[in-house]
This record gives sequence, C-alpha cells and structure tokens, in this order.
Amino acid sequence: MIVRLAVSYLAVFLVVLAVLSAVAYSFVDHVYASEVAPALALPETQQALHRAMTRVLLFIVGIDVPLALLVAVASYLLARLSIAPLVAARKREAQFAADAAHELRTPLAKIAAIAQAARGSDEGEEALGTITRTAIDASTMVGELLTLLRSEELNVRAREPVDLGSVLLATARDYAGAAATRLIDFDVKATSAIVDGEELRLRQLAGNLIDNALRHAKTKVEAWIETENDWARLCVQDDGDGVPETLRERVFERFFKVHENAGGTGLGLAICRWVARAHGGDVAMENGSRFVARIPLLRTNDKEASL
Repeated sequence: MIVRLAVSYLAVFLVVLAVLSAVAYSFVDHVYASEVAPALALPETQQALHRAMTRVLLFIVGIDVPLALLVAVASYLLARLSIAPLVAARKREAQFAADAAHELRTPLAKIAAIAQAARGSDEGEEALGTITRTAIDASTMVGELLTLLRSEELNVRAREPVDLGSVLLATARDYAGAAATRLIDFDVKATSAIVDGEELRLRQLAGNLIDNALRHAKTKVEAWIETENDWARLCVQDDGDGVPETLRERVFERFFKVHENAGGTGLGLAICRWVARAHGGDVAMENGSRFVARIPLLRTNDKEASL
C-alpha cells in the first residue's frame, strides 16, 4: 500500500515535471529561433541552433532526473506518514474485533451449553433464568462496546449544567443495596459541583467507578466530590488490595483485568475514561485503589450531602 501510494505521488509529479520541461524547452527554442531568424536558412545556423537546443535538453534532463529521484524518496516518506495512522487504526480494529469475539464467545457458549443440558430435564425454569441473565450480560457488553466505538464528542444539544454531587449521590443510592448485602461500609460525601455535560453519561461514569470499587473492596468504599482550581474531581476509593503501579494505566484498556477471575466485562473503566474525556477531562488512578475523574468546573457552592 505504501509503495502504491508513493508511486501515485511520484507519477503525478513526473507528469507535471514533464509538462513544465516541455514548455520550458519550447520557450527556449522559440527564443533562440527568433534571435537567429534572419540566418535560419543557412545550414550552419541550423546546426548551431540544433547544438544549442541539445545542450538545453541535456540541462533540463540534468535537473529533472535528480529532482525526480529526490521526489521519489520524499513520496515514499510521505506515503509512510500518510498510511501510518490507517495502519494503526486497522490494527486497533483487528484487536478490538478479536477481543470482542473472545469475550462474547463465553456467554454464548454458556447459553448453548445450558440450553442443551436442559432439554428433557426438570430444571428448565432454572436453566431459562440462567440463560436470561447470561443473555442480559452479553447484551450489556455489546452496549458498552458500542459506547466505546463512538467519538469522544457529546451531542451539544445534550449538554447542560449538571451537579456532579447530585449525580454521585443518586448513583450511590442505586448501589447502596449491593454494598449492604456484601457488608461493605459505603461512605458518600457529595459536595455540589456544577459541570457542563450529559447527566446520563456522568451517572454511567460514577456507576462504573462505584461498581469497580465494590467488587474489589474488603470492608469499605468511599466516594466524594472535591474541587481543585477549575476542575471538579469525582473520587472513589476502596480498601482492597489495589492495583500494582505498573498496571495502573493498563486498567483503562478494553477487556483488561488485573485478575483473570475478576468479575465484570473489563470494559467499565475504559468507558469511564471515554466519558471523562468526552466531557473535556480524564480519569486516572492516584494510588493503588483510588480512582479520580476530573471534569471541567462551571461553579461550586458549599452545599454537601451524604448517603
């Protein structure tokens, strides 16, 4: 592909160069012929004009050949630079497709195995329940994959002033039951912080961070809002074993899991980063078990609420 593109660049240049050279040769020939027009009928004059035009032709060729070689090298380098992003994108697409196929194969195989085992047995209702849950998990994964395929740009019409503290508090209520079931102390302090964004996506961001913390916590999860200069910071921390420093950036990769037997799809933190960046911010780990999402701040006040 690079060679074909480089050849295309070079071919266009050679056509232009040939036209310009022909025009230059014709112009010089016309000038020389005009100067010797009174004596052009003489054989000696014609031979002298022929020799002069031969020198002009050699001069033009002497310029065109090294110039063509130089442009050929430049065309190859330009083709490589032009193709590099496409090659990288193709590799990412291939890796994404492979990862998606691998992750979706497991729930689909599980559905098929359960359905096959349930045929002719008395456990049909239980099997249907398992199949339903597995299908919902697979559907959720597909939805998350589609989210990550979208551009990191929010619809302007969907943006509005949103209180990130209220978003955190409302999202935390949805997870309070899960925390209580696992006997995890869930402490939430939601200071008001107004940002320009899409509330649904921000709730998805907060929910994924809380869900990740609850899955790794031992006894406690803390979530709070704080402000720093022009940023609102949504912080979620658990008392689990944490993530080794060498893996703290990789946890935001699609399908990456610190432990293979960990729950979830491996997409939650990748979606957190997508949402944060779509709002002009980012999300990162500040230590082994604290995730911080930074969103540009519109305004704050001293109002604070707790779960």
